[in-house]
Amino acid sequence: MRLLTTLFCYGCNLGPEQTARSIKGMSRKQIAWLNLKYVTEDTLDKAITSVVNAYDKFELPAYWGTGKHASADGTKWNLYEQNMLSEYHIRYGGYGGIGYYHVSDKYIALFSHFISCGTYEGIYILDGLMGNMSDIRPDTIHGDIQAQNYAVFALSYLLGIKLMPRIRGIKDLNLYRAGPKEKYSNIEPLLSDSINWNLIETHLPSMLRVAVSIKVGKIAPSAILRRLGSQSRRNKVYTAFQELGRVVRTLFLLEYIGDVDLRRVIHAETNKSEQFNAFAKWSFFGGDGIIAENLRHEQRKIIKYNHLVANMVILHNVQGMTRILKDMKDEGTELTAEMLGGIAPLRPRHINRFGDYTLDPRRKVAPMDFAMSISTGKSTA
Repeated sequence: MRLLTTLFCYGCNLGPEQTARSIKGMSRKQIAWLNLKYVTEDTLDKAITSVVNAYDKFELPAYWGTGKHASADGTKWNLYEQNMLSEYHIRYGGYGGIGYYHVSDKYIALFSHFISCGTYEGIYILDGLMGNMSDIRPDTIHGDIQAQNYAVFALSYLLGIKLMPRIRGIKDLNLYRAGPKEKYSNIEPLLSDSINWNLIETHLPSMLRVAVSIKVGKIAPSAILRRLGSQSRRNKVYTAFQELGRVVRTLFLLEYIGDVDLRRVIHAETNKSEQFNAFAKWSFFGGDGIIAENLRHEQRKIIKYNHLVANMVILHNVQGMTRILKDMKDEGTELTAEMLGGIAPLRPRHINRFGDYTLDPRRKVAPMDFAMSISTGKSTA
């Protein structure tokens, strides 16, 4: 009971005091103490994994995706301005931080981060796949436009991950030819420079050591991408990653230009991230949607609390939808794969976020006393 109350308190942003008022038999200190002493980011991640695994056992999510694709996107969460950890976000406007989520093509979120507004979101796009411990194991990641830089393409290629981000301003992006003597009759105007294969070959062992370190969990992909983002020309491994990234991104852009279905898939998957972001914020209805915590690790816990609540509501929706669809089938309704693929579990309309408030007309209430005086006898002129 206390665990569920604490999850409701922090996942929906009510706060311990308001939660204690709404749920009888629970004090503010009991709720806050459980969060401080027992709940950690690790335990929340394990709970999220358990919910994802339970969700994956249902048949219905298989009509929405294969589990091999995931999309990553961030959304701004508000923080108080009088907070040393709060930053102003130019694009979103206002002070806060970024909740960064990896959402499966089956509509459920697999992993979450909380990062500062000034951070380049693309450096975290691979962390979710490396840290994902659930039964849903995607090998293709779709990101926003910040994921289209060379270093991310190169590192994802070495890790065996297909990076397929949303592309903006494709006319301003460079495409590279395989060699200076190579000529292509149909796409020659699109190509700008040639690839330095000797540079890649020379530093490939170093790049592979980096990939192996990530695979065995010695270092996070974001730590490597942060270093590679420094653009130090004296770092030869950096230049090798850039060169390999040019190769991989050129191949992807050519496929992106020529394959309408690929563009349609990328658009659909990134839209699922946008829908989950809105759904997570819908469940974070308390406290005007502002994270009131001032410690960074507590702020990260709030994001994971909310992630867990959103996933649990999605799991609840899938269970209810499965039961209703089964009843329809038993009644003779024909259910096709196309029909089932056109629905989604991000449905909030049947959820009463604010609970039931019981009115008791039999409760005795003292009559209003209009003759009651609070005058002190002094003139108010």
